[in-house]
Amino acid sequence: MNRKGVWAASLLFMGLVFVCPSLATEKQAVQDAAKPEKAKSSAADNFSIRASNIMQAPPMNKGEWGILIVDAATGETLYEKNADSFFVPASNMKLFTTALALDKLGPDYHFRTTLETNGKLEEGILQGDLILVGRGDPNLSNRKFPYDTKEEFEGPPERVLSELVDQLVIHGVKQVSGDVVGDDSYFPRERYPDGWEIDDIVWEYGAAISAIVLNDNTVTLTVIPGEKAGKAVSTMVVPATPEFSVKNEVITVGPKEKGELRLTREIGASAVVVSGTIAAASTPRKLILAVQEPAENAASLLARLLADRGIKIAGKVRANHEPDPEELSRIVLAEHLSLRLGDTVKLVNKVSQNLHTEVLLRTAARQDGRWAEPEDLLKFPEPFYEKVGIAPGDVIQTDGSGLSRHDMVTPRAVITLLQYAQKQSWFLPYYFSLPISGIDGTLTERMKAAGMTGKIHAKTGSVNHVRSLSGYADTANGRRLIFSFLSNNMGASGHDIHEAIDGLCLAMVEEFNPAAVAAEPAAVH
Repeated sequence: MNRKGVWAASLLFMGLVFVCPSLATEKQAVQDAAKPEKAKSSAADNFSIRASNIMQAPPMNKGEWGILIVDAATGETLYEKNADSFFVPASNMKLFTTALALDKLGPDYHFRTTLETNGKLEEGILQGDLILVGRGDPNLSNRKFPYDTKEEFEGPPERVLSELVDQLVIHGVKQVSGDVVGDDSYFPRERYPDGWEIDDIVWEYGAAISAIVLNDNTVTLTVIPGEKAGKAVSTMVVPATPEFSVKNEVITVGPKEKGELRLTREIGASAVVVSGTIAAASTPRKLILAVQEPAENAASLLARLLADRGIKIAGKVRANHEPDPEELSRIVLAEHLSLRLGDTVKLVNKVSQNLHTEVLLRTAARQDGRWAEPEDLLKFPEPFYEKVGIAPGDVIQTDGSGLSRHDMVTPRAVITLLQYAQKQSWFLPYYFSLPISGIDGTLTERMKAAGMTGKIHAKTGSVNHVRSLSGYADTANGRRLIFSFLSNNMGASGHDIHEAIDGLCLAMVEEFNPAAVAAEPAAVH
């Protein structure tokens, strides 16, 4: 080999980059560009493996799963499974209705409830009817606001109604010559949407819908055991209502025996039968029952409060469900304005309050006037969904709350809604209305381990054989994800399905965390 050949070989052996600088730079650029793609692919693959292990494990493999995860900042799809298929959303439907209400009404909206008359007040005598006019305020109750990690109450259930009556007393009303009326004509009468089941409407979560929502249109039936086996069991209904009477067939058994109560109520029946057993000297059992005629019930309670203050009533107690042609000529005697919607919507999503969600849908729709048929009400959200960017037909809506088994949505529709929401002026009250993992609402006891506390802001959903969770997730390194996990046709217990969904959340937060990506070893070329 000549000297020239030896010199060239030495340079190659030493690996000096200036032998071919353009080739080395190009190679390094290709390697650098490949790293993010490899990291992204690895994160998606790792999540896919973990998700498959969860979904394919018995009995989860018997049901159907719909999943979509995107990056909140870029909209990039990180993982999807059946994202364009229909699923029953359960209470994930509340995500749509509360967003619609905030968008249509605004977070500063106030509900207005009044006591009015179609007559006049002369020397303490109200010459005409006394009319309680509801306009959808969901919180004519004794709740404490602002909501702070848990639902709290203060005072009697009829507290707001009592405050309205106090205003009457200040006006000097001593007698009502006409009727006491509960007027819920602000909404067309439709107590139960399509898809609600008979078992639902006995209990608080299926309370009848009305423009008057007094104490969530519920009463509490308390069953009080005797001190010894065989002693009489007593019952108490608060607030008292003439809507039904209680037939008590409960028996006190020994203090170490397991009690079991049964409740029977036929639709429209005036009797509630409570039977079974309760252990002696045990803690009284509370059953929260739905009121089936809210306007009548509110009028009856109003009449009792008037009587308690010495105001005499010459007429009868009744309800009005149809618009009054003389409504504009009425005189307002007392008024209650609710807290702003941005504060009260927090309760709706935190505790998943069905009735409140239904009145939000109807109040928003009522801004465009009364609708004639239930089908017309369900057309109202369509322009909003179009504005959001949801594909036509991706939401089939039969109620506002998700209690209906006829509601259908795709995971992509949920994600599109959540992406739209984060860009709106009302996003903060919406975001903070969602339950927080390990902290409050329906996620209080979930995802407390593995550093997941506070990482998930999401709406839960639950009806028979359905569990869902959709919302926002924050990784340890500050990346925000938007996700929708919908499961249908599940035969497993609710606890097992919750554990599976929580496992998906953990895998999502860990695998799509940029810190985890950065920690991966560089590839060797």
